[in-house]
Parts: sequence; C-alpha cells; structure tokens
Amino acid sequence: MKKIIYLFILFFSLLTNNTFAKNNLMILKLSYGDVEIELYPEKAPNHVKRFKELADSGKYDGVVFHRVIDGFMAQTGDVKFGNSNNPEFNLSLAGTGGSDLPNLKAEFTDIAHTRGIISAARSSDPDSANSQFFICFDSAPHLDRQYSAFGKVIKGMEFIDKIKKGDPNSGTVPDPDKIISLRSK
Repeated sequence: MKKIIYLFILFFSLLTNNTFAKNNLMILKLSYGDVEIELYPEKAPNHVKRFKELADSGKYDGVVFHRVIDGFMAQTGDVKFGNSNNPEFNLSLAGTGGSDLPNLKAEFTDIAHTRGIISAARSSDPDSANSQFFICFDSAPHLDRQYSAFGKVIKGMEFIDKIKKGDPNSGTVPDPDKIISLRSK
C-alpha cells in the first residue's frame, strides 16, 4: 500500500511540474523563425505575470524592435507607440511608451545578464518597468542586479541574432523588425 501511495505522489508531482513548466514557456514568432522563451516566475513573479498578460492578450503583436545594438541587446515592447498595429504607432516615439497598466516595482535577482536573457527595460527609475523588455545578444554584467531579468531564450537564439541592428551608439533602427506574435506555449 505504501508503494502505491508513493507512486501516486511521485506521478502527481511529475504531472504538476510538467504543467508548471508548460505554463512558463512562451513562443515569440519572428519573420526569421520561432523563438522559445522560458520564464522565471520564482525569481520575478510580477514581471512574468505582466509579460504573460500582455503577450496572451495580443498586445505585443506588431511591436517593433526599436532599439537594437549589435553585441549588446534588442529592445522591444512599447505597446503604445511601438506597435505597428496601433493607431498611435509612431516610430520616432517608439521606446517612450508602455501599456495602460501601472509600472512595476523592481525585482532584481541573481540571474546574470548573459546571452539570451530577457529583462525588463526601464528609465533611470528602478521601479519604472512597464511593458518594454530586451533580449541580450551577449553577456552584459553591468546590468546584473540593476534590471529585472525574468526569462531566457531556450530555443531559436539564431533568429534573435538576425534582428536588424541599429545605430551602433543609439541603437535606433530606421526600418525595424517586429514581433509577429508572442503567446504562452
């Protein structure tokens, strides 16, 4: 009997862990291919919740990568001015807007900003992250514990590498790539 109970507990725990993992995977569709992202709700629960909420409601669909610096990062997520599907779209203002939701408090973690890390973009105020995020092309240790890292690209980083790069100093991209869609897997 003890063996049956043990096997049942083991089976249930494996089932819930797999369900938990599936709920924290996202698919970012780019013109180059699909990118799989794993989220870290145990590290940055509020940033993960916001990211999933905006993604699953379609807010990121059509949003441009407005700031892309080769060897550093690709920034996107301005759902107001940076969304080419939105009537308020304005490429010259992309990167200055966010969502209609309140800003988030910083959730600095021990996650190092290495290749593929997804982190919340913000102004100089640590508690100003809203909808924008960036994906690291390479290690950026100067960002560690300064920005809220909340996920990582686990498949398809070669498609992130193909995103059009901007000006080497400002990162401004004149004809930017955009997110086709971003949803929970």
